[in-house]
Amino acid sequence: MNKVRGITELRNYGKVQINLNKIMDKYNISIYQMSKLTGLKYNTIKSYYTNAPLTKVDLDVVAKMCYVLNCNIEDILEYVNIYN
Repeated sequence: MNKVRGITELRNYGKVQINLNKIMDKYNISIYQMSKLTGLKYNTIKSYYTNAPLTKVDLDVVAKMCYVLNCNIEDILEYVNIYN
């Protein structure tokens, strides 16, 4: 079982990487096409595609992308521990 880390180590918590571009590129789907397939705004898809800094991840948006791409959430979102 992994050791639970305390608040003193919180500054080294890592980041969540958005890998939407990898799976969209694999299937040769453009941002415009993805926008049409999901019904989401172009700029929303573009933000996720370019891994732009987001203040929050909308799980409904991710669910729509997973449905359209027939993939799992871990194909799009990845936790990266950059300090270990």
